[in-house]
Order: sequence, then C-alpha cells, then structure tokens
Amino acid sequence: MAKQLQGIEADYCFFAAYLQKDTEEEMSEVNGKMLQNFLDALDLTGASKKLKRVILTTGCKQYGVQLGQVKCPMEETDPWLDGPGRPPNFYYTQQRILAAKSKASGSYDWVVTYPNDVIGVAQGNFMNLVTSLGLYCVVSRELGDDLIFPGSETFYTGFDCFTYSPLHADFNLWAAETSSCGNQAFNMVNGDADSWQNLWPKIARRFNCKIPPNQFQVPTRYESLKMNLDDRAPIHDMAASLGLEGSDFSTTLNQKIDLVKWSKDQRVLDAWKRVQERHGLEEGVFEKATWSFLGFILGRDYNLIISMSKARKLGWIGYVDNYDAFDTSFTELEKLKVLPPRE
Repeated sequence: MAKQLQGIEADYCFFAAYLQKDTEEEMSEVNGKMLQNFLDALDLTGASKKLKRVILTTGCKQYGVQLGQVKCPMEETDPWLDGPGRPPNFYYTQQRILAAKSKASGSYDWVVTYPNDVIGVAQGNFMNLVTSLGLYCVVSRELGDDLIFPGSETFYTGFDCFTYSPLHADFNLWAAETSSCGNQAFNMVNGDADSWQNLWPKIARRFNCKIPPNQFQVPTRYESLKMNLDDRAPIHDMAASLGLEGSDFSTTLNQKIDLVKWSKDQRVLDAWKRVQERHGLEEGVFEKATWSFLGFILGRDYNLIISMSKARKLGWIGYVDNYDAFDTSFTELEKLKVLPPRE
C-alpha cells in the first residue's frame, strides 16, 4: 500500500472504506486492519507529516441500531456498547485506531461521522435504501399489486432519520475545514426526523401505485418474517441512569413481507424480467439489490431519532428534505437505466 501511495500528499484524508464479513468478530478484525494499514502507509511515505486531519465515516451502528431499541435522541456523548455480552463493533475498533495514530503522529487530528439509513446513488453500489425500494415499487406496479409497506406497523407510524449522501459529502468537507471540529465525532442526518406514514404515500404516488386503506390488516400472498435481533436492547445498558430499569424494550424485527423471499418469488422475477426487457434496463440489478438490508431497515420495531445539535452548535446549517432526497435519487436511477422511466 505504501508503494501505491508514494508521492501522494494531502491536507485532508477521507476514509469511508469497509469490507463486509460474515461475523462481527471478522468485521472488527478486517476493517480495523484496513484502516491501520492505510495510516501506517501514510507514515511510511511521509504523507502523515503534512496531513492536517483524517475524516472517518462509520455510522449509527455506533449506537446499536442493529440490535434493538435505542435511547432517543441518539447523541454523540452516549456510552459505547462494548461491555460484557456485547458483540464487537468495528466502528469502535476503527475509532480507537484513528485516535491512537493521530496522537502518536502529533501532526494530524481526526473527525468521525455517523450517518444513518443512507439515501443516494453510486453506480454498482447497492448498499443503500433507494435501489431496492425503487425496484419493490416498480415490480409491485407491474404486477398490479397494492404497494404494501413490507416492514413493521410500529416503525411505519414511528420515526427515523436519514442521510442524503451528497449532503454527507458536504458535511465531510465542512468538518475537515472547521478547526473546532477536531478530535470529535458527529452525527450526520438530513435535519428532520421523518415517518414512513408521511413518506410511503408520497413514494406510492411517485410510482403510480396504490396503498390499501388497511395495509397492515389485509393478507398478502407473500411470507412474513419476525425475529429477535438480540437478547438485550441497547437502551438496556443505560436504563438505570434514565430511570427505566425494569422496562421492556423492543429487539424485534417484524416484516409484513419477507423481502428476501419476495425477491425470489417466480411471479416477482417474471415481472421484473418484463420490465427490464421492455425498457432495456441494466442487467443483474434485481439480483444485486440488498433485499435483506431493506427488510431490516423497514422491519425494526423501534424509533431512531438522531440529534444534530452538536454540529449545529459549531455552525453546520446543511439541510435536505427527506422526500426530496428519495425523489432525486429515484430520478438518477431512472437516468442510469436501473429503474424504468417515470410514468
């Protein structure tokens, strides 16, 4: 790696790479080494001596959003979930590595960003909400099916926060150049909490789909999924300090439609093939879509409210409307021939 970086110098470095592995232990080991090796390579080339700041992107798994109910709003001062019985978290591993390397260097400081439920388009990268969600809408319309929210009724009427990827890029630049941000971590979401009860009807209208008036009561032809994410919700670790000791906290994933199985249904596959051939769309898109990820995002039985107060106090004023972020991203996917033209 040092050979590849030889002769490259920069004031600011943005690190957003990660490698998916099967277990949290592997994720922590591999992604920790990836960052460690990169920073070591900067030392070997001498680039670290001129470096001012490293900006690391992680996410809101920082707060355990993948494990169950979290304390809301999530704030950067919330304790890390690395006590007994908790799985490894490669975000923690990376942050410790970065802080230690920064201190040892004596030349550069660091910033960490925590985005959540990312909305955006990167050709060939399907690890976001938009592609899978757009495909679900398009195929439902092709089949003449109602656009049933495939996730949890609790989450549909609850609240979430999103990160539009271009806004996150702007935030990274702001955090790099704002001196008071040094050696700190920041949440990074669009600005307003939102609810699927607000977004879903708008998305349905955009794709010319119909939502049944009683979507959580009507049966569907597809299988559902209900599972437990963890034995102990993240909020449990601070329950006593919140005055909530002994309360029940959700760790449930509840999908009205199991999107992984839905995506393999022959009726669904045939419908997508018709759409793909009719419009000359990119091949392999449906198979690459992250159905399990979308199912997880929509199936959670708990709220996710993320505070932006810390960044705002330091001068951040960026904002994007959540539906506008979805709409713009869907339009980009249509231009790339990932989704068919808007009807």
